Amino acid sequence: MRPLDFLNLRNISGQIAALVIVSIVAIHLIFTAIFFVHRPDQPDPSVDRGHAQFAAAVQLLGSASAAERPRLCADIARAFPQLDIASLPPGPVPAASDPEGLDLRSLHRRLDSSYRIFPLAHDGDSHRVGIALPDGAMIAARILPDQRQRPFWGGPWMVTLLFAIVSVSLLGLWAARALTAPLSSFAKAAENFSLNGAAPPLPERGPEEIRSVAKAFNRMRERITALIDDRTKMLAAISHDLRTPITRMRLRSEFIEDDMHRHRMLSDLDQMRSMLESVLSFLRNDRKLEAMTLTDVASTLQLITDQFADMGHKVVYDGPDHAMATVRPDDLHRSVTNLVENAVRFGAMATIRLHASPDTVTIEVEDDGPGISDARKDVMLEPFVRGDDARNMDEAEGFGLGLSIARAIALAHGGKLSLNDRQPHGLIVRIQLPVRQPNRQSAA
Repeated sequence: MRPLDFLNLRNISGQIAALVIVSIVAIHLIFTAIFFVHRPDQPDPSVDRGHAQFAAAVQLLGSASAAERPRLCADIARAFPQLDIASLPPGPVPAASDPEGLDLRSLHRRLDSSYRIFPLAHDGDSHRVGIALPDGAMIAARILPDQRQRPFWGGPWMVTLLFAIVSVSLLGLWAARALTAPLSSFAKAAENFSLNGAAPPLPERGPEEIRSVAKAFNRMRERITALIDDRTKMLAAISHDLRTPITRMRLRSEFIEDDMHRHRMLSDLDQMRSMLESVLSFLRNDRKLEAMTLTDVASTLQLITDQFADMGHKVVYDGPDHAMATVRPDDLHRSVTNLVENAVRFGAMATIRLHASPDTVTIEVEDDGPGISDARKDVMLEPFVRGDDARNMDEAEGFGLGLSIARAIALAHGGKLSLNDRQPHGLIVRIQLPVRQPNRQSAA
């Protein structure tokens, strides 16, 4: 990284640096604006005007005669009710002193030394003071409080600080969300990665580093898709081309005179043809997805039950008469059919169970066969893996693709497939599918 790369706004470091600088400048401008609006360094005109009114009223009463003073005091009280002027009874004059919490320097400049200001005892209003006039008479009045003496926590600076903190916090949250949104899209794109082309490419926007990672991710997905396409096409071509020699060998086998040898040869050729069809089916399922439609899953399972029952197998259905879900009906039919084929192959009977809830549908295919050991459960879900000796009773049937295809179909629906033990023996294959598919799958 070059020393001045942090100044490049296309980089994450540049955007973070710009965010810090903009935040500092914003706070400075906010404090400066509040300072010039309130001007704490200048005297408060309202306070100075109140002291001027107070001093003028006191001087007017001090120059009036004792006979005129009550009437004049009443007139001043009507004209300036905020001063709350009233006469005090005669008595000894207290010593002059300024009440606590009041700044009376402006008032002292307007009144000479013949006027003495003293606090009133037993008065709940700290802004009400007594004034001794030059002739010894005393009056009481209320002084306008000095707004400049308000504490910091109640003044404009606290409001400014809170406003600055909230503004910068919101700016930081917005910037953090804007910078981390591409990272969240990376995780979502990796989670939704599929080979069927349903998921759109990752948007290449944001800071330069994010765009580089998005571009590399899209190129990686294209290379993986191309690699899988080439593998699928190659295997499909090989499997398809092998059909021709198998057909020729079958025709030639018909001319074998020995019935036993002819039967064995035809049986081997049928097994090879079945294996090729299974491989082609697995490869087609790996790439091509059926459209999602609202389907009655219960009816599909009942149809599968009837089909196997017609073939002489002991298969029963246990579940509700109707259960609607958004699925791929043909893929679901194929998946459950594979599971039931395994169940009747390795057990005397099979049960298809359906449990429906508002969010998921659970399909269970249960058999009473020998089951699968815990050590083999994960391996059995891989393609071309057969069961252990307990379930591998007939090597002429099955190629290890039934469970793999069923699992792939369940994953394509956004669900999952699991293998569970049945008591006292047997296997339960459980498929859990969401009732409503996400939009990305619905559009597939």
